[in-house]
Amino acid sequence: MKYALLSVTDKTGITDLAKDLVDRGFSLLSTGGTMKAIEEAKIPVENISSYTEFPEMLDGRVKTLHPKVHGGLLYRRDLPDHVKTIEDHDIIPIDLVACNLYDFAGYLEKKAAHEDMIEHIDIGGPSMIRSAAKNYKDVYVLTDPKDYKKVLDALDGKINDEKFREELAMKAFAKTAYYDAMIARYLEEKTGKQADTFTLGLLRMEELRYGENPHQSAQRFRDPMADSFYKSMDQYQGKELSFNNLNDLNTALELVHEFEEPACVGLKHATPCGVGLGSDAYSAYQKAFEADSLSIFGGIVAFNREVDKDTAEEMVKIFLEVVAAPSFTEEALEVLKSKENLRVLKVDLGKKPVTMDLKYTSGDVLIQSKDDKDHDTWEVVTERAPSPQEEADLKFAEMVCKYARSNAIVVAKNGVTLGIGGGQTSRIWALESILTHHKDRNFKGAVLASDAFFPFDDCVKLAEKMGIKAIVQPGGSIRDQDSIDACNKAGIAMVFTKTRHFRH
Repeated sequence: MKYALLSVTDKTGITDLAKDLVDRGFSLLSTGGTMKAIEEAKIPVENISSYTEFPEMLDGRVKTLHPKVHGGLLYRRDLPDHVKTIEDHDIIPIDLVACNLYDFAGYLEKKAAHEDMIEHIDIGGPSMIRSAAKNYKDVYVLTDPKDYKKVLDALDGKINDEKFREELAMKAFAKTAYYDAMIARYLEEKTGKQADTFTLGLLRMEELRYGENPHQSAQRFRDPMADSFYKSMDQYQGKELSFNNLNDLNTALELVHEFEEPACVGLKHATPCGVGLGSDAYSAYQKAFEADSLSIFGGIVAFNREVDKDTAEEMVKIFLEVVAAPSFTEEALEVLKSKENLRVLKVDLGKKPVTMDLKYTSGDVLIQSKDDKDHDTWEVVTERAPSPQEEADLKFAEMVCKYARSNAIVVAKNGVTLGIGGGQTSRIWALESILTHHKDRNFKGAVLASDAFFPFDDCVKLAEKMGIKAIVQPGGSIRDQDSIDACNKAGIAMVFTKTRHFRH
């Protein structure tokens, strides 16, 4: 007689599986709600407690944690000693297990009370899954309803049974590892401590068409511990999001999320190309577009306010890859439909951005906290202090500078970027690139932000020629005084923040 043990939280397809197994000569063992569902479908099933002769106890915490269960799963059918042992102890062979786990992730999503979270840590399920997976050559272990049809094909000899069993075991161990990673990270957040081992459980969301380039494969995974922008994102129209779209969109959303006033971020290749503050989405977009009308072409635009019809009509005049905002008016959505390939995304900016940044470096993983600070101090180090408008622009430019690639320089005026120089190996080259690309722009009265200190006074001297009137930088160079002296000579106000914002 063949036995199958069915005990699932997600009951999708379980009664169909039960019926098909019975039709193939299996006897069924089950527990709790799963058994009730099978009984209601008029399918013969035996309670696990009847078989073990031991009642469920401790509010269901102990059901399948029993030698008669794990013995039936773990014994090797090809070892005479194993076979004799289970016969001596009246243990039946369990040849198939269907089990998925308590919905810890669902309760995490609901931000349930700590007591509820602990109660939804599954113990018997992972133990049973691991026992079956270790003995996969003799036991089918089903942790995904999508495999129910495949196991029937395997039983009927329609597919390679050995390969399929190995795939099921792989999925089983991946499932329990992911589950345990969630629990460990939940408790790390709760305690504020971190273990010496760090397991990052990620859930695959989709296969992407390709990576940064067409010859690179790519997938999208989600961190269940992050209450990210992407969890509640709705796509109204357009092609599926690509690897580059998703990577660029993340930077655009993080930057626009920084501003309380209406803001628009234009972004290209993970770097802001134009950022504007306005009285509404329309005026913010106009500023961001005018900041760099060339680079924004084929880029991403993100807002922190609702997009209306007028703003949509301006955006459809050029080619954009993605437009993201907290909401869109119905009239705006109608206008945007004229660009059928344009991805239009509704994003909840109330979500808390992730607090962890990871970089995979040829086998080692570097983990750091996110750069979520503006500055430690705001120290005026020159004879002239910035005016109120200059100070507002300095803080705006400093914010944008956090999201430009190092070495980064941002020039801004009246809540709009006039130039963003990033990704250069020399700081002066970052500033020179702004002047090169915007040679006809009037920089008089603008401000400048640098992501790190000035090693020399060359940036100050070039800023003077451009007509820049205020500078914000971390300070900390052994030649700080040279830059201060150059500012004083030019009548430029300079502020030290003591906070660096490298972004590599």
